[in-house]
Amino acid sequence: MVDISPAFAKAQEESKKLTSKPDNDELLALYALFKIGNGEDFSKAEKPGMFDLKGKYKYNAWKDLVDEGITPETAQERYVKKVEELKEKYGFDANKEPEAVKS
Repeated sequence: MVDISPAFAKAQEESKKLTSKPDNDELLALYALFKIGNGEDFSKAEKPGMFDLKGKYKYNAWKDLVDEGITPETAQERYVKKVEELKEKYGFDANKEPEAVKS
């Protein structure tokens, strides 16, 4: 079980309150860092189907970080840093209601 740092938990909430949507590469980086930061087991992840392009990109982003061998703690730190960068780049509204997540 992975201990979730308060900074990581806060960054998860703040990532939903950016005033503009990050580009796909930035979203994939956040996704992969989130998965590892939460201690999710890549070996149990189901490989996406041939026509699931979005799923393949997400799977591969996660796999690339797993192959780097980063720890959940490092992933949490990098996630927090990435969210801070995105807040600077795209703006941040603490009062924004988070949008529903689409799969």
